[in-house]
Amino acid sequence: MSAPNAVTFPTENRATEMIEILDPATGATVGHVPMTGLAEIDRRVGLADRVQPTWARTASAERAAALRAGAALLRECADELAELNRVETGRPRSEGEQGVLTGAATLEQYAELGPLHRGKALQGDFEATDLMVWEPCGVVVALTPWNDPVAVSCGLLGAALATGNTVVYKPSERAPHTGGLLGELLARALPEGVLQTVQGDGRIGALLAARTDVDVVAHVGSTATGRSIAKSVAATGAKALLENGGNDALVVDAGVDPVWAAGQAALGAFANSGQICVSVERIFVHRDVAEAFLAALVAEAESWKTAPLVDRRHRDQVHAHVRDAVDLGADLLTGGAVPDGAGAHYPATVLAHCDSNMRIMREETFGPIAPVRRVDTFEQGIAEAAADDYGLAATVLTPSMAHAQHAWRELPVGTVKINAVFGGAPGGAAHPRRASGSGFGYGPELLDEMTRTKVVHLRPAPH
Repeated sequence: MSAPNAVTFPTENRATEMIEILDPATGATVGHVPMTGLAEIDRRVGLADRVQPTWARTASAERAAALRAGAALLRECADELAELNRVETGRPRSEGEQGVLTGAATLEQYAELGPLHRGKALQGDFEATDLMVWEPCGVVVALTPWNDPVAVSCGLLGAALATGNTVVYKPSERAPHTGGLLGELLARALPEGVLQTVQGDGRIGALLAARTDVDVVAHVGSTATGRSIAKSVAATGAKALLENGGNDALVVDAGVDPVWAAGQAALGAFANSGQICVSVERIFVHRDVAEAFLAALVAEAESWKTAPLVDRRHRDQVHAHVRDAVDLGADLLTGGAVPDGAGAHYPATVLAHCDSNMRIMREETFGPIAPVRRVDTFEQGIAEAAADDYGLAATVLTPSMAHAQHAWRELPVGTVKINAVFGGAPGGAAHPRRASGSGFGYGPELLDEMTRTKVVHLRPAPH
């Protein structure tokens, strides 16, 4: 069938194992994508390995020019990519288009940063010098998510390509058309074999992660998958670069405007139906502002347009977290009911009187849910926010600079945001901890992750 604006989903030979994609807004089948066969995966990884030395020897300025050309192609096809994203995952088209533009800008950033990536020199005795030079790791496997498929992929692909690696790219099986078009566009700007796209579900990702001819496995997705990858690379010797699940806390201090704070909470919890890596997952609000905050948050939730989750399987998981919380004593203030009709819609939901016994406070829900817990002091809110297995990000809303300083020092996460749930400088890095992963994502530091350092000791021969 054809999606709006003439986006066509191909139907392939069904003798091959297929990935079926359903429109999360309507439940209708919108297309099928064939899984890449094992022999073809062998061929593509082998090709990536063979052409990598030539790509590594290509001048960094030439590699940068290829990234800029790829970014230009993304901008030209932004409408088509955004529409594919909408039909596959339910993401609003305007947000999908912004993700494409962000991805293009990320490629351009790595086009600028790649040629500037440098090593160091250490002076030994007067006649000797140690050079610390970087080299590309080799073949990078990039396993990317469905919730922001273009922007996230461009971070990993841009950094890997800028530093002379070749890439085997597997987009999420929940967004294979979007990822497939992204890979096709970027490959047009690159020499043959430098970037290759394969399609498949978690079995294909696991197969790629376990290969001995792969040097880096870069994954953005669930903690369970990340842990499986870490076990695989421990056996192969490859490097794991992981950004995995999060259970991000929002701490609301006394003295803030509760209506403004509720607006921030709603944005953090409900944007893209809560399907953002750094969505607000837990809220700790100071008792002094709790009543006004909750009233404003309920009003925000009831004004938020119900949007679909990526599929019904995911909706079932989100709803199970809500029901578990209610069964354990949480108050359901709004939402929390599976709507009638087709698709995978779920309403913005607010829960009060939540505690750490509930799955919704302990686990990543990844849906439009705002679970709220009242705390007696700011310090209690920080302490409870810190008592978590994940370590991706957290937000603090406070009028106190002293409290802000205390918060960013005490929260054991890679990113702390003060008085804004989203935002950050272009090119900023992220460094998840604990169950949320390992290694830098984005920023100049990602170039370091995609390279290895070699120490060269230089001393003149004796006369």
